[in-house]
Amino acid sequence: MKKVVKFGGSSLASAEQFKKVGNIIRAEESRRYVVPSAPGKRFSADTKVTDMLYGCYAAAENGEDFTEKLAAIKDRYQEIIDGLGLKFSLDEDFEVIRKNFSEKAGSNYAASRGEFLNGKIMAAYLGFEFIDAAEVVRFDENGDFQSEITNEIMSARLEKAKNAVIPGFYGATEEGRVITFSRGGSDITGSLVARAVNADLYENWTDVSGFLIADPRIVKGSKSIETITYKELRELSYMGASVLHEDAIFPVRRAGIPINIRNTNAPADKGTLIVEATCCQPKYTITGIAGTDGFAAITIEKAMMNSEVGFCRKVLQVFEDNGVSIEHMPSGIDTMTIFVHKDKFEEKEQQILAGIHKAVDPDHIELESDLALIAIVGRGMKSTRGTAGRIFSALAHAHINVKMIDQGSSELNIIVGVRHDDFKNAIKALYEIFVLTQI
Repeated sequence: MKKVVKFGGSSLASAEQFKKVGNIIRAEESRRYVVPSAPGKRFSADTKVTDMLYGCYAAAENGEDFTEKLAAIKDRYQEIIDGLGLKFSLDEDFEVIRKNFSEKAGSNYAASRGEFLNGKIMAAYLGFEFIDAAEVVRFDENGDFQSEITNEIMSARLEKAKNAVIPGFYGATEEGRVITFSRGGSDITGSLVARAVNADLYENWTDVSGFLIADPRIVKGSKSIETITYKELRELSYMGASVLHEDAIFPVRRAGIPINIRNTNAPADKGTLIVEATCCQPKYTITGIAGTDGFAAITIEKAMMNSEVGFCRKVLQVFEDNGVSIEHMPSGIDTMTIFVHKDKFEEKEQQILAGIHKAVDPDHIELESDLALIAIVGRGMKSTRGTAGRIFSALAHAHINVKMIDQGSSELNIIVGVRHDDFKNAIKALYEIFVLTQI
């Protein structure tokens, strides 16, 4: 068994958290490759080290004295080192950072130092080899990630290392210029390492015990998801469920490596297992419920629309010409409705309306804003009769009017549109009928 383990910022925010992580890694010899994030918040009013680095570099870039800001960052790391009782120094590393900040090495370089320094402490604490991600994660000169080259370089390098710590979040060009992934990019690094070493499992440790069926801020005490497929995860992530960085899915999915989302503060919890496919039947008909608001609907009416060849194409061309992507497009015989993100649409609202009039000469156009979309996702829905009926029943019982319903051809999800004011109550109603009153 060979495992790659990634730990988020909250899992490494202090020496106390480091010790929890150390116990987890040492509990199984199979946890051979470790991907750490930068230290997160120690308490709610605290500042993440990455944000401290951004602020420090901004001062350096503006020609200000950044000595105190850099010293504060160094103190955060020294607190961890002292708390772990390590005879280890980052003095030389901070001197290099000071010099590079003065020479304006770039904000990508600045942000990456959080993971870099935490990785060095983690390697010293575990007695593992430290491998700088800049050596094994490759970007081209335009800042685009090079997947296959990275896999080739990383595979060759890690083959020589029995145990190693590889910092998350960043890589470098062939010339050594540091480039970072987007926020949450340590998830991607962990996935790349898992693919490179052909791991049996990629464990992603955070501060929650896996995915929850519904947002706990809306549904108190929401139950957890035991097993979820990559397809289900994509559907839920698209609708706002955020435990794992989306781009972290693809490298391990291609290699057939499952992901286990675990809780550093509750290591006995099994968490959520993310797999390509499974014969395991879900506990409930649905796997999860997720939603997001901030949508607008543009309904276009025209008599005999269904017999006018190219009508839909002409309408969609107007949105494309104005750089606005559509989310859903339910239609009737003489009507079609386009759902779009409200903020994007508002920027080009009048241009789009004028364009539609010119393109298809509609009888009437109606706009509606402040809408929300909710996805009910689950592989169990395909084999369960009456799922759509239960959705309508739950929403009707909660006095919620459905503005739209859309089911994918895979029968993996059903999306409903409701008014913004009904958003939270709709999720609660759906959770109740599919989870709390599961037949």
